[in-house]
Amino acid sequence: MDIITLAQVSGSLSVIGYGIATLGPGLGLGILFGKAMESTARQPEVSGKIQMIMFIGLALVEVLGLLGFVAALVVA
Repeated sequence: MDIITLAQVSGSLSVIGYGIATLGPGLGLGILFGKAMESTARQPEVSGKIQMIMFIGLALVEVLGLLGFVAALVVA
């Protein structure tokens, strides 16, 4: 194998790694929104607090996705 072929393979692997890394934040967002809707349905009077906490959690989960993207760019 020459050096160009090895570079192409490592680039493809980083893209596959990023694809796998997005599974965690995707599942996290689904669970986060589902539980927020469930708790709002159970106690509608605290929906403002639940929404605020949900948005903080959303920001933290999105950071994980961005870290995976940056790691894929650094490796490639």
